[in-house]
Amino acid sequence: MTSLVSLQHARKSFGDVEVLKDISLTVEQGEVLAIIGPSGGGKSTLLRCCTLLETLDGGALSFGDCVVTTDQNGHAVYGGKDVLRQARTHFGLVFQNFNLFPHYTVMRNLTDAPVTVQKVPKEQAEAKALQLLAKMGLEGKESMVPCELSGGQQQRVAIARALMLDPAVLFFDEPTSALDPELTKGVLKVIRSLAEEHMTMVIVTHEMKFARDVADHVIFMDGGVIVEQGPAADVIDNPKHERTRAFLLSEE
Repeated sequence: MTSLVSLQHARKSFGDVEVLKDISLTVEQGEVLAIIGPSGGGKSTLLRCCTLLETLDGGALSFGDCVVTTDQNGHAVYGGKDVLRQARTHFGLVFQNFNLFPHYTVMRNLTDAPVTVQKVPKEQAEAKALQLLAKMGLEGKESMVPCELSGGQQQRVAIARALMLDPAVLFFDEPTSALDPELTKGVLKVIRSLAEEHMTMVIVTHEMKFARDVADHVIFMDGGVIVEQGPAADVIDNPKHERTRAFLLSEE
């Protein structure tokens, strides 16, 4: 079975600082992978490398049959523009700070990429956008601009925008870290419902209870390496590694 995401022996440095040290992971269709760990442990860099916002120094990355990089003598060799363009159709990305276009309406935030990049007819894109907004509990918000919405509503718009392009996998970079606890609940509820629909997701998160309840698999990262990984309940309720135990105690 071809994994939806395969990353093998990934390495990444910024100057003399090695941020990712031989990281390997796979994500199967319908699986939810949560990545936990202290700040500065490499989680966001890992996500940025997977979503082509940063380039790997070494390692192999593929999305299904789309081979993005191969490892040649310890160096990551990327495919050409067509390969990268194809790779980007496989995933959606939700940032912690929403990254919505501030001067666009909610509707235009959702339909801009499908209409301009994928050449989807405008009426078709708008019909799909209305369906997704309803699913996110945002009926009637389509003509508002982001500053008229709460942070939680903006994040749900960002999730809807990512879903507009029918990605095979959704990446989330700490989707609730900019939100207060009350607003966090609404966003986590949406992600939970996507998990119930077997949406494939990779989520960098500090929400341990959520990771335990929703993820199939958890990776604990620290110092640029995977310290521990396994089924979510095993890693979070019964960690084997002392470093994982210490981190989880600090998060309680």
